[in-house]
Amino acid sequence: MTFQPVLHPLLLLVLCAPVAFVAVRSLLRAKDGRTRASWILRLGALLACAVLALRPGVPGGQTETLATETDIVILVDSTASIVAEDWGDGAPRLAGVRDDVREVVTAYPGARFALITFDADAELRLPLTTDTAALGSALEVLTPEVTRQSRGSSIGIANDLLAQTLRDAAASASGRSRMVFYLGDGEQTAASAPESFRAAAGLVDGGAVLGYGTPEGGRMRVQTGDLGAAPGEYILDGADPALSRIDEDALRTIADELGVPYVHRTADAPPTLPEAPTSTTTRAAGTTGDVTELGWILALAIVGLLAADAAILASRLPEILRVRKREAA
Repeated sequence: MTFQPVLHPLLLLVLCAPVAFVAVRSLLRAKDGRTRASWILRLGALLACAVLALRPGVPGGQTETLATETDIVILVDSTASIVAEDWGDGAPRLAGVRDDVREVVTAYPGARFALITFDADAELRLPLTTDTAALGSALEVLTPEVTRQSRGSSIGIANDLLAQTLRDAAASASGRSRMVFYLGDGEQTAASAPESFRAAAGLVDGGAVLGYGTPEGGRMRVQTGDLGAAPGEYILDGADPALSRIDEDALRTIADELGVPYVHRTADAPPTLPEAPTSTTTRAAGTTGDVTELGWILALAIVGLLAADAAILASRLPEILRVRKREAA
C-alpha cells in the first residue's frame, strides 16, 4: 500500500479533527437509534474523505504508452533573421518554427528528441529525451542572438555537433532509427561558404529541411536577449529597415546533403511530415514505478454512506412535519 497525500497529513488532521469531535459528541448524545445511525454514517463518510485525501494505492500497476523507436534531432536557426516578420500576417518566423516543432512532437509519440540551436555558434540545448515538455519550454524561452553581438553566421555551423549527436545516439541505442529536422531560412551572413552536412548523412534515416521566409523578405527587430523587454526598433540597413530573405537554394543543398526532402513552410497549412523509419507501437511501461489508485473505491463508499444518511433523514420527515404542525397549532 502506498500513499500520495494531496495535503500534508498534519494539516489534514487539523482540518478533520474538529469535525470528528462534533460528530462523536453528537453520537454520544443521541437519544434514539436512527439519530445514532445517522451520526455513525456521517462519521464514516468523514473518515473515508480523510483516507481519500491520502490517495491510497497499490504499487505495480501497468500503463500503456505509445513508443516510436526513433531519435529525432531538431536544428533551429537562432540568428536575428529567424524573427523576420514575414510569417503569416506579419508574425516572426520563430512563431512558425515553434508551431512546427509541436507538430513534429505530435507526429512521433514516444520518440526521443534533442534540440540544437545555431547562430554564430552551435549549441546543444537539450540532449535526447522523451520529456517533450522540456523541449517545449526550451523553445518558448529561446531568444535569437543579441543584435549588437552579431558577427555573421553560417547555416552549416551545426554540422559537427549534429554528427556527434547522431553518433552518440547510434552508440547508445543502435537499434533505433534517427531523424533530423532542420528549421531555418538559409540566409548565409558569414563571409565563408556554408559547411557541409554530409558527415551526418550516413546516420540519418529520415526527416526534412523546413524553410521559413519569403523572397520579398521581412523586417527584423533589434534583439537584446531580454525575454521581458518591449519589442525593439527595426534593424536598419542605412536609413531603411534591413530585410531578411529566404534562400531556398541553400536550404535545398542542406536537404541534399542530409538525404531528406526540403519543404517551404507557410502559415496556412501544417507541415507534411514523413513517417517514422520504425513503427509506433503500444507497449506496457512503468511496471515498477506506477501505482493503481484505490480512491474510486473510497469515493463509492462516501456516496453510499451519504445516500444512507439521506434515506434516514427522509424516513424521519413525516415525524418532523407532525412536530412542526403541533408547534404551529
